[in-house]
Amino acid sequence: MAEGRNLTKAYIFAIISIIAWGFSFIWEDYLIKNNIQIFTFIFERMLISSAILWIVGLILGSVQKVRKEDIKWMLLLSAGEPFVYFLGENFGIKYTSGMMASIIIATIPLFCTVVDRFLYKYKLSFPKILGCLLSLIGITFFVMEKGGVGSSHLKGILMLLFLAVGGSLVYSYTTKEMIKKYSAYTIVTYQFSFGALYFLPFFLLFGLKGLDAQFFTFGVQSKIFALAVLCSCVCFGLWAYCTGKLGVVRVSIFSALIPLVSAAAAHFLYPGQETFTALKLTGIALTVLGVIIVQVVKDVKKN
Repeated sequence: MAEGRNLTKAYIFAIISIIAWGFSFIWEDYLIKNNIQIFTFIFERMLISSAILWIVGLILGSVQKVRKEDIKWMLLLSAGEPFVYFLGENFGIKYTSGMMASIIIATIPLFCTVVDRFLYKYKLSFPKILGCLLSLIGITFFVMEKGGVGSSHLKGILMLLFLAVGGSLVYSYTTKEMIKKYSAYTIVTYQFSFGALYFLPFFLLFGLKGLDAQFFTFGVQSKIFALAVLCSCVCFGLWAYCTGKLGVVRVSIFSALIPLVSAAAAHFLYPGQETFTALKLTGIALTVLGVIIVQVVKDVKKN
């Protein structure tokens, strides 16, 4: 009975997380389209997140002391995500859209499959290849719906692919080792603390000029606060719980649904921010289906 309640709680937490992360792309898109400096709002997000995590962690005794030899690994995973990942995500949104960004980010499990093929010698079975192809076709449909890829659009897609996806891969594979030694809460706390340090020089060089009257309006600050508290602090904690109870595969299936949440949020809550055609919706559906297929099919070691 208790196990059933824990599973139910895990599913509820997973749903909360994907809804919040789906909205995060729309909120970031709103900030960028309203000319809020990227380094200004990212640094504030990092600062709020790390401050809350440290305060709560110290009160509850949840933050473990990191051994000296592991500091370099914490610095590495933080360099991957949030630093490189957020650079790619937000500048990718700037040159494309929040919807486009959510779709490409949802394909991260596909790239993990390719990396696993070389690192752990897993076979690429036909269903996995099919899932990758479906997702690539889906992304192509979404992009080509606009009539092609301009130089600015291409720049955003490349930033999303090489920075956001690359940073996420570095973070994921480094975290696989760190999670054997430290709690998820400890990792997330150091992750956002080092993230704030990484972004500090960029904030001082480029972000200070973004501290204008518009930046301190309720519409802007409420979205930054939601990104920091809900999408960073709360969701990372909930996701760690879900991973422990549901396993990586089932949790990854949930993450593939984030573009659907972003699409619904953009359509119903922010009309005009993103237009949807039959071709674009087909692209979203194919991308999500491809990611789910890749995650459902079990990996098989090569002989």
